[in-house]
Amino acid sequence: MQGNDACCPRPPPQRPRNPSVTWPNLISRTPSAYAYPLLVKQLLHAPLAVDPEQEIIYRGQVRHSYWTMRHRIGQLASGLRSLGIEPGDTVAVMDWDSHRYLEGYFGIPMMGAVLMTVNVRLSPEQIAYTLNHAGARLLIAHADFLPVLASIRDRLETVERFVLVGEDPFPLDSAPLPDGFSAEYEALLAASPPDYAFPDFDENTRATTFYTTGTTGLPKGVYFSHRQIVLHALATMAALTSAPRQGRVHRGDVYMPLTPMFHVHAWGMPYVATALGMKQVYPGRYAADHLLRLMQGERVTFSHGVPTLLHMILSHPDSAAVDLSGLKIIVGGSALPRGLAQAAIERGIDVFTGYGMSETCSILTLAQVKATRPGDAGTELDVRTKTGLPIPLVDLRIVDDEMRDIAHDGRASGEIVVRAPWLTQGYLGNAAESEHLWAGGYLHTNDIGSIDSDGYLQVTDRIKDVIKSGGEWVSSLELEDLISRHAAVSEVAVIGIKDARWGERPLPLIVLRPGRSAEPAEIQEHLRDFVRRGAISKYAIPERVLFVDAIEKTSVGKINKRLLRQKYQAS
Repeated sequence: MQGNDACCPRPPPQRPRNPSVTWPNLISRTPSAYAYPLLVKQLLHAPLAVDPEQEIIYRGQVRHSYWTMRHRIGQLASGLRSLGIEPGDTVAVMDWDSHRYLEGYFGIPMMGAVLMTVNVRLSPEQIAYTLNHAGARLLIAHADFLPVLASIRDRLETVERFVLVGEDPFPLDSAPLPDGFSAEYEALLAASPPDYAFPDFDENTRATTFYTTGTTGLPKGVYFSHRQIVLHALATMAALTSAPRQGRVHRGDVYMPLTPMFHVHAWGMPYVATALGMKQVYPGRYAADHLLRLMQGERVTFSHGVPTLLHMILSHPDSAAVDLSGLKIIVGGSALPRGLAQAAIERGIDVFTGYGMSETCSILTLAQVKATRPGDAGTELDVRTKTGLPIPLVDLRIVDDEMRDIAHDGRASGEIVVRAPWLTQGYLGNAAESEHLWAGGYLHTNDIGSIDSDGYLQVTDRIKDVIKSGGEWVSSLELEDLISRHAAVSEVAVIGIKDARWGERPLPLIVLRPGRSAEPAEIQEHLRDFVRRGAISKYAIPERVLFVDAIEKTSVGKINKRLLRQKYQAS
């Protein structure tokens, strides 16, 4: 697709079309023809036609068919309408990963309302801010979050009604609802008819809103239309199902998310799994022993999550007794360390990287191995831990500061900018940041990467995390990957700390495997071996290595480098 020394030339940008000029060759429409808007409801047609008795399972305790899910979606919409929700209103959800959340993924947007997925791991103050900023009118909240709601109730400016979610139907005949709650979820559905007439409307209608979990400033709201969600599901489905062998997903798989459903639509995978008619398993609250039981009992074969979750599952004492062979898992949110990938492969797991962000709805690339590449284990591991190949419809570039394309030779690096039909069109209520996000007509990821001659992207760092030492750029992600290959290393994060002589120097923070020990000199010598191989510069060898008990994470399980820099800067 592109040479080793220069990428493909791009045509000059097109001028905007004059709206007063009639565009030639527009198709003519028969008056009775159905225009078929790309609405979320259209994703339900195939599974209901092909396998309506397929199961949707919650915690191994609740088992519904797709027919039942469709019935309940209608009841949810009818119930919300009875509480005054109309098209254009925002309905917020605070729940663990559940069949109820899946019903909300469909029922709320399908009635023309906006689904807001609340990040329950934010601070109470941030939760209140996001609810107010989104203008949520109704909040569906699990009983586990009643203490949080009680602490912020007097600061909620737009929420007018509350619906309670309990693990069992709330005993309305024996106990009143909590103060201010209008209904209990199951009781509301039971009292509501399922035959809600979901209308057609413009496919560019906003379907969802959620908030980024950046480590600086207030969370920013991103939003997506029905058209964007459907196109993302179709493109992701095409990428997964067209793989010749490695990384191939199909309707016979059993799906269970390890990415919270409040976070970027759980990477859009519940929409993909539903459209394909997969058996779906929703675990509720994440706990490693519970996840392992569900994986074994329900024969889960497809999942996705951050490296922390995969590490937690592989290192749990119960893990050795569970057969994980045949599991396909996409790892994203942070770089997939080679050591963790190797440990997963040794357990028979088909592990590979996925890349995206809150602003991209989310998948942009998948690290699937091309059938034409050599099949030796080392090469495959290299590919699986790359950032991946763009999925269909993604226009992805690496550029310099002047938005000029950089050579696709696997060495030159630049900022990753992207276009795709499902990218957020801005930040909610923040015009200035929206323009900055889309400067030059491409969405700016703030990630630095390179592309090799086979088209594989490799993210080398976040712009804010790259370490500049004595004029040399040192990639924290590359160092993390190399250090993770040491047999004693369980987790590692590399941060840049100020240095009077060099400007910045890398500082590895390492959590050791249980029962293993290591000295800083061993880690340094381990890295020197990669210097001798020419993999990294000698300037990347850190003078100091710190062994720590734990590495701080963000609310969605990513390494919190901003907090780590603050914590260890003076050490």
